[in-house]
Amino acid sequence: MELQQKFEKAAEAIKNSTAIIITAGAGMGVDSGLPDFRGDKGFWKAYPMYKKLGINFVNAANPTHFNQDPAFGWGFYGHRLNLYRKTIPHEGFNLILQWIKRYNLDYFIVTSNVDGQFQKAGFPEEKVCEVHGSIHYLQCTKPCNADIWGNNEIIEINYENMRAEYLPKCPNCGEVARPNILMFGDFSWISNRTMDQEKNFSKFLQSHQKDKIVVIEIGAGTAVPTIRNLTEQLGKQFNTKIIRINPREYQIAPPHISLACGGLEGLQEIDKILNS
Repeated sequence: MELQQKFEKAAEAIKNSTAIIITAGAGMGVDSGLPDFRGDKGFWKAYPMYKKLGINFVNAANPTHFNQDPAFGWGFYGHRLNLYRKTIPHEGFNLILQWIKRYNLDYFIVTSNVDGQFQKAGFPEEKVCEVHGSIHYLQCTKPCNADIWGNNEIIEINYENMRAEYLPKCPNCGEVARPNILMFGDFSWISNRTMDQEKNFSKFLQSHQKDKIVVIEIGAGTAVPTIRNLTEQLGKQFNTKIIRINPREYQIAPPHISLACGGLEGLQEIDKILNS
């Protein structure tokens, strides 16, 4: 099937649905200018300073830094925090909001991204599930308790050595605070906020068990397969049609739809058909 025909099928699925689920991975942010850290080369392209240190994404996104060398840990996450605060969500976010309003669709967002871009684009907090947490929230590194609080900190970075010049502190015990993000090999992540979001998502699914649901998976690959696994689980368990948008790992079996393109391009092409 030609790609244009697939765009038409995707538009038809959206028009015929009663609810929409967006499942998004790192590829959703690429069109906003955010790095996707695909492979060591992709990570080092975004962070050439770490190539000199021989550190890849898994090494950088490791919770042990916050215990052993918190200035180094915050060097990476402080830079990401500053980057996400400056980033403007691309047009695709708004296109999804327009479809929701136009077709009176109930909806939910599930993302492995920790950047808060969906909320920044106008999606309400109660409609978003961040399965790996959010950089815009903090917790104690110990942790001394289960508190999670908003991240309003300003983190200055020394880019010559990728070390933070300021360390946020836990207001309860005074120890260093860390982002409320699930990192690699992480046993200290406080998951309460994400668990509450997952409960909201479960209620959403329960309320639409007999409805036609379209799942649009955007930029979710197999390297960290959390979102891809969820998408395929939804495709098996519910009355759903999946639209997978991915420039590389786009394959999916019929009756689901695969779009071999970037996230923004796919959403724009579908929107052209919906407006024609």
